[in-house]
Amino acid sequence: MDVLIALGSSVAYFYSLSILVLPGFGGHVYFETSAVIITLIKLGKLLEARTKGKTGGAIKKLIGLQPKTATIIENGVEKEISISLVQLNDIIVIRPGERIPVDGIIVEGASAIDESMLTGEPIPVDKVKDDMVTGGTVNGEGLLRFKATRVGKDTALSQIIRLVQEAQGSKAPIQALADRVAAVFVPAVIIIALITFGIWWGITGEFVPSMIRMVAVLVIACPCALGLATPTAIMAGTGKGAENGILFKRSEALENAAKLEIIVMDKTGTITMGKPTVVDWIPAKTSGLSADELLILSASLEKGSEHPIGKAIVAFAQEKGLVLNDPKNFKAISGFGVEAELEGQVFRFGKPLWFEQDSDMPDAIRKMILELQNKGRTVMVLAKDNDVLGVISVSDVLKPDSKQAIKELHAENLKVVMLTGDNLQTARAIANEVNVDDVEAEVRPEEKSGKVKAFQKNNMLVGMVGDGINDAPALAQADIGFAIGTGTDVAIEAGDVILSSGNLTGIPKAIKISRKTIATIRQNLFLAFVYNIILIPVAAGVLAPFEIFPEFLRQLHPILAALAMAASSISVVTNSLRLYNTDIS
Repeated sequence: MDVLIALGSSVAYFYSLSILVLPGFGGHVYFETSAVIITLIKLGKLLEARTKGKTGGAIKKLIGLQPKTATIIENGVEKEISISLVQLNDIIVIRPGERIPVDGIIVEGASAIDESMLTGEPIPVDKVKDDMVTGGTVNGEGLLRFKATRVGKDTALSQIIRLVQEAQGSKAPIQALADRVAAVFVPAVIIIALITFGIWWGITGEFVPSMIRMVAVLVIACPCALGLATPTAIMAGTGKGAENGILFKRSEALENAAKLEIIVMDKTGTITMGKPTVVDWIPAKTSGLSADELLILSASLEKGSEHPIGKAIVAFAQEKGLVLNDPKNFKAISGFGVEAELEGQVFRFGKPLWFEQDSDMPDAIRKMILELQNKGRTVMVLAKDNDVLGVISVSDVLKPDSKQAIKELHAENLKVVMLTGDNLQTARAIANEVNVDDVEAEVRPEEKSGKVKAFQKNNMLVGMVGDGINDAPALAQADIGFAIGTGTDVAIEAGDVILSSGNLTGIPKAIKISRKTIATIRQNLFLAFVYNIILIPVAAGVLAPFEIFPEFLRQLHPILAALAMAASSISVVTNSLRLYNTDIS
């Protein structure tokens, strides 16, 4: 980029030097022109560096989140050490208001942790014993002791910093346009400058004014703005993403996300929470039980079960503060449910099919079971002897932001397809609830990447969203893989964009950031090209014959050319900085 500046200032300098040595060669020296050109360029570079530094603010903020010290417990005594000396399995003490130094598992205490640096969400997250904590997050009101599980470069914060650095340092495909132009631009400008000098010397016969025009062309055409157009926008776009819990692993992902036409989403753990939760607990009218009494009996029976649905019912009852009884003579009936004694009475709890033949199931209960199953819920029935006492339904509930995320994707003119291994009935129930455009049900894990490939064969750019190991091949196959940051390491490794908050609303936000970044790059390239297209002819003297223009434009001095060149670079960087203030909500 500096070749043209070096040529222009050198021509003025060495011409002046020859006048100084050989006074008869001319009358006026232009040392001040060379000096002011270089001074203005340096001033422009300084302003540009300060402005460009703001585009790298995301990394500075992330690095600033790392505490310098940690308080560990050594031989029962608290000791403050440098964070670089923290070892795996060290027990670390965190007081209210302190920043957590490394990743770990809480061994004592409870608190609310501000994880906004990781997720972009301002609401603190409650943490208790055995919960994970992340380095860089802020402890709320409780005293915590936790065991270090990841230190140094292995912490989540260090990995985020590395990802952002790599994305900001990589080249987007659109940069190739600027590179191709720059490859021919400098030689072309040198030729234009020589032609300008030759034409004006031939017209006027005056060496000095012709030389001044040549120098002005060389200086004003410096392609700095062109070179800055893409990288500054990429830095600002990836920084904006990092502030919102969206990590672009490569700048190519940042560019290509803008072109997506279809988003394919895994269901379990992506659209839904990924774990069963009690949704309904409804006693039969003839049972004489309250809803809580039905839940207590059902959860007490399941205390001895290892089945995920049973565990979910027990956990739900305990969260409600209900006191459960210990079952006696517990039996697990494979494929049907459980049977046990509670307070001397025998109860059964299991699938509706188990009770169809030998229990007195009221028509109202049968109708209720059918309605709940049509909603995609798993229904369990409680009975004493042959009397049905009520039903409990369990479902993998939607994530709170799933509906909103899909609505926003539709607003961005994207088609949304749900991919799941679940049966068609359950899949359609979830699909209707979140309003996806299409459903692919009963898809085996090894078939998911094939489904993505099928969409790509229709010349559609596909984004895949997933969180599990079974999603990794599909994430890798997709044009852009969006990995849920709360998912498995394999899925995160395979993805191109990581949603560290785990929120699906990060997908439309990522696409908005991508589209606005690409729009900014195009604006920057337009500014850079237009600047050169307009000002190179001005510097070459095309306005000289027209007296309606002011003298400084008709004979553009190299100093003004240097000032204009610096201003063009700053304008491009400033335009990129606007990305930080763009609305992606």
